[in-house]
Formats: sequence, structure tokens, C-alpha cells
Amino acid sequence: MNTFALTLRRLDSSAPDFEREFSKLIAFEAAQDPEIDARVASIVADVRARGDAAVLDYTAQFDRRHAASVAALEISPLAMQQAFASLPAVQRDALQVAAARVRSYHERQKLASWSYRDADGSEFGQQITPLDRVGLYVPGGKAAYPSSVLMNAIPAQIAGVPEIIMVVPAPEEGCNPLVLAAAHLAGVSRLFGIGGAQAIAALAYGTETIPAVDKICGPGNAYVAAAKRRVFGTVGIDMVAGASEILVIADGSAHPDWVAMDLFSQAEHDELAQAILLTPDAGLLEAVAQSARRQITAMPRRAIIAAAFARRGALVHVRDLDEACVVANRVAPEHLELAVREPALLLPKIRHAGAIFMGHHTSEALGDYCAGPNHVLPTGRTARFSSPLGVYDFQKRSSVLAVSPAAARTLGRIASTLAHGEGLTAHARSAEYRSETL
Repeated sequence: MNTFALTLRRLDSSAPDFEREFSKLIAFEAAQDPEIDARVASIVADVRARGDAAVLDYTAQFDRRHAASVAALEISPLAMQQAFASLPAVQRDALQVAAARVRSYHERQKLASWSYRDADGSEFGQQITPLDRVGLYVPGGKAAYPSSVLMNAIPAQIAGVPEIIMVVPAPEEGCNPLVLAAAHLAGVSRLFGIGGAQAIAALAYGTETIPAVDKICGPGNAYVAAAKRRVFGTVGIDMVAGASEILVIADGSAHPDWVAMDLFSQAEHDELAQAILLTPDAGLLEAVAQSARRQITAMPRRAIIAAAFARRGALVHVRDLDEACVVANRVAPEHLELAVREPALLLPKIRHAGAIFMGHHTSEALGDYCAGPNHVLPTGRTARFSSPLGVYDFQKRSSVLAVSPAAARTLGRIASTLAHGEGLTAHARSAEYRSETL
């Protein structure tokens, strides 16, 4: 079989075996591979014990980059600035427009402190403060992702984080100039050309050269995801990101070439990506299949697209658009396109999705690069309980309590009763001291 031949799995929601086949299709989690977990555990422990020396060893082993010190792997702010200045004007302008749009969207997410006063004079509220230092992981293996720099660093900067430490794999050929330019635009404080599980461990525990951070954000491969899971608790993490996903709900008004290319847009990320079409229109389903087979030959990453479709792709015929929404909520996809005539009618029926793209002109690719909303999104059905990366991920909330003398008497009696009921005498006496004295 030709390596670029496209295997298109067809499913029908009315078929007797649909439940079994669809369950198999969406049941997947690469980051929990036992072999990967074991290897990552070893790397994390080694970096925690040996610091810079371990980082240098793994950088030489995995990135084939030999350096005398970790300091030699740091990329200076001047180098970032020079990379930005040296870009062709069209790239520089595109990066600036994208950054401005991302900034404009995320400015609206910033949380503010608040308080209220009870009738008895007590005051309660919430104080919002930024994290002190965050680590941003930007992928750099199979492709360069300047867009990920913008999506991670700009919300952190808007939140008021004073120090942003970025890591990105920089193999023998060095770091992509667009990535460096994006780091300059987005206000990255320090940048290290390291990647993989060793970079995550270095950010979590700190080394002689790399400072420990409070939270690590940004997507990566299965090794990075496993490392983030392992260091969680020592630091916060945004999410454990899995393979890219797109689900398109389409009706007969959709253009088959557009739908096919939108499915390709996520399938080309890697061989484990997922691309699913749901449509009640049998004619559209066939037209999309024909378009995909025709267009695959022109794709530079056609081998990756073909592998992704063979493993986790599907064209699904559903009874109607209502059923399509039910199925979509079950998948809880990273990206959900509503390629229908009236997307606003379907939106209230969608409960679980990382990002929802409304109508025929809203391609997923615009969300990836320059529309404004964040492209770091929950994957692997985690959109059922989590949200896109945002400014709120770089802020934290502290409860503030200022109890008046009158309230200390009233609340003290209530607290004492409940504390005695739980068998916590010290709690009860702590409250009683105030109420009895008053």
C-alpha cells in the first residue's frame, strides 16, 4: 500500500456496532504509557539530584547538542531582539498583529480583587495576585511553534507575572528565529535552549543555573506530558496535553474541500492526532472523502496525515444535527467546528469543547495563530472539566477575612458547636476565647 494512501474510517450512528467502534476510537491516552512513565521518572530524579550536569547529559543525548555549561544554552534577550529585527517584513508584521490580537482578547480575562461588608462590620473578600515565576514549555521537535510562545507568555504577562522562564528544544541546527522573535514580543524574561522531560524537571526543582518556577505551562510530546504529571504538586501545571484533536459538525451547506482541509489541519500535527467529521448529510460525507483523497497528495506532511487518519480518524454519518451535538459532547474535543448554516442554533447544545469555531468562515487555523483566543486547549476528553489556558491560570486567589468583635461573638458560638461536633476541641476553644472575652 502506498504510504500516502488515505484510509478513511466510515461509521454510522445507526449501525449495531457503532457504540463499540466509536468507544474504541475515542479511548486513547498516550501520556500514561508505562515505559514512557518509567523513563521519565528516571530523568526527573536524575535532574533533581544532579542539576545542571544531568541537563547537559540529556541535552547531548536527545538534542545532540554539546555545551560546556547550561549557561551556554541560555539565549540572551539581545539574541531574541535581533531575531525579531532580522525577520522578513511580512513575518514580522504577521507576528505583531497576532500578538496584538492575543493581547486584546486576554486583557478581558484579568481578574480583580473584591470585598463586601456585613451588617455587623465584618469584611470578607478575595485578593487576586500573580504567580511569582512561571515556566513555559514550547515544543520544538517536529516543527517550530512561535504561536505557542504568544499563547503562553502573553497571558502570563497580562496577569502580572514578573518572571517568565521559557524552554524550547534547540537541537544542532539551533532555535527557530520566529520562536526567538515571538519570545521577544511576548516579554519572556529568560530563554533556555533545552527540551524534553529534563527541561520540565529543571523548571520544577531548579538547577544551579535554571531557577525553579511556581507553575509550568505549555504543550509537549508524551515525555513532556508524563514529566508534567510527575512534578505536579511540587509545581502547578496548566494541563496534561495530549495529541491534537478536531471534530467538525457539518451540514449540506458546508464546502467539502474546506472541511477536508480543516480535518487535515490537526491531523498534520502528529501521527496520534484525531480528526472526526459528524454529518447527517450522506452526500457531504462522500464529497469530503473524495476531497481528502484528492488533496492529500499536495500535503508536505501527507505521511503524518495518513497515519493519523488510519489510527484515529473517522467520517461519521449521524441521524441529525441534534445527535451530532450529543456525540460531540461525548468526545469533548479540543477543537470543535460548527460548519453549518446556522451555528448559533447549535451552540447552546454544546457543553464540552476546548474551543468552538462558529460557521463556515471560522477555520480552526485562525484560532491557532491570530484570532485572539488561546490555542492551548484541553485534550483527551478533559474539556469535560477543564478550560483553555488564560490569564486566570497565572493568577491565584487568597480569601480575606476581617471579623468584627460583634461577629466574633456570634460566629464563635456557631464555630464552637460545630467544632465540638467534629471532636476538634482546640478549634472550639480558639473560637470560644474570642466570644467569651467579648
